[in-house]
Amino acid sequence: MPDLDPRAGLCPSCLHVRPVTSARGSRFLMCARAATDPRFPKYPRLPVIRCPGYERQSQDRETPQA
Repeated sequence: MPDLDPRAGLCPSCLHVRPVTSARGSRFLMCARAATDPRFPKYPRLPVIRCPGYERQSQDRETPQA
């Protein structure tokens, strides 16, 4: 997800990240792995520099569709 701040660590390039925007406009990174695995926090504290569930997104997903 190229529009996410890379200072957030691994999360912006992870296959399991789900960006969430609140009604007030705040942005958060939700970990979809948290729904099925209690080892992962739903909203991890950033920056995440190590994660056992990290899987890099494919280039296809990182590139916005026109």
